[in-house]
Amino acid sequence: MPTFTLAGRIDEHVIDSALLRDNPLRDPGRRPLWVYTPPGYEEAAGRRYPVTYLLLGYAGTLPVWGNRMAFRQPVPELADALFARGDAPGTLLVFVDAWTTYGGSQFVDSPGTGRYHSYLCEEVVPYVDAHYRTLPERDHRAVAGKSSGGLGAAVSAMLRPDLFGAFATHSGDSLSQAQYQPHFLTAARQLRPYGGDIFRWWDDFRSRVAFTKEEDLNLLEILGVSACFSPGPDGTPTLPFDPRTGALREEEWRRWLAWDPVRMAADHATALRSQRGIWIDAGTRDEWFLDLGALAFRDAIAEAGVPDEDVHFELFEGGHHAVEYRMPPALAWLAHRIAAPQEPVRTGVTGRS
Repeated sequence: MPTFTLAGRIDEHVIDSALLRDNPLRDPGRRPLWVYTPPGYEEAAGRRYPVTYLLLGYAGTLPVWGNRMAFRQPVPELADALFARGDAPGTLLVFVDAWTTYGGSQFVDSPGTGRYHSYLCEEVVPYVDAHYRTLPERDHRAVAGKSSGGLGAAVSAMLRPDLFGAFATHSGDSLSQAQYQPHFLTAARQLRPYGGDIFRWWDDFRSRVAFTKEEDLNLLEILGVSACFSPGPDGTPTLPFDPRTGALREEEWRRWLAWDPVRMAADHATALRSQRGIWIDAGTRDEWFLDLGALAFRDAIAEAGVPDEDVHFELFEGGHHAVEYRMPPALAWLAHRIAAPQEPVRTGVTGRS
């Protein structure tokens, strides 16, 4: 639980998920969930609120939301200040856990990890609507995230426009050939000491302090995303490249490309056009080239017919990490987009590019 003082409140819950109970990795079916209520929620007994669901990046655990860096505030505290100042309409924020043994789920349903997309849509959303005074319609519900969480936000909005009416993707996974292929080539080199066997690396990784070898982060992400996007018939992760040369394995690679928001956009054009707001941003020095992905996704949603006035697009000076400060402005922008009609709107925080 965060230790900082808020004008609003964060409630801690545990969901006993039927959908995750028998997941392939035997990860816990009981999942933590944080729900933030803005200032005035308890006093305004007859008022209902819009909701934004927040999704973590790869290898992120729920307590990360409360981490405080030197001289910087964590996201819940920054968002709380927005609502306390009246810079955004009051909004519930829901912090979702989708951790797996491999570090993440990409927020999709996969026989290699479990039904995490369904968990979000069919268990978390109804749970929040049942326990809080929400506006339980898609026009008043948004989803947002960074990195893998940004992928989860974009994909969830495209697959379930009946649930989510706006989304924000910060440095979100996209344009897979730019994001992943350079790291596949690096991984082929990193796997040489392990005989090209990523599971030999995995056994080594689990036998020692994590992230004490240079290859750990890259290989963990590749193993975990393989479990999400290209599991074998028994759920075992199958790499989308030859671990000796880095050359693509076309069948498995096509399965990864199927989850690229840039490629998904054309097939989900109607869902994208229905969104009340889409926020896309990324750092110009992103180590996974997700600034290029953001540009490509912006072009793809324009080609899908999303009006410019419904999109906020921005490239900012920075890399992939330590960009939590980008989320609160997007949360304020989304709050205006999904607010009930009677909510006051301050135009000063709704600028678009």
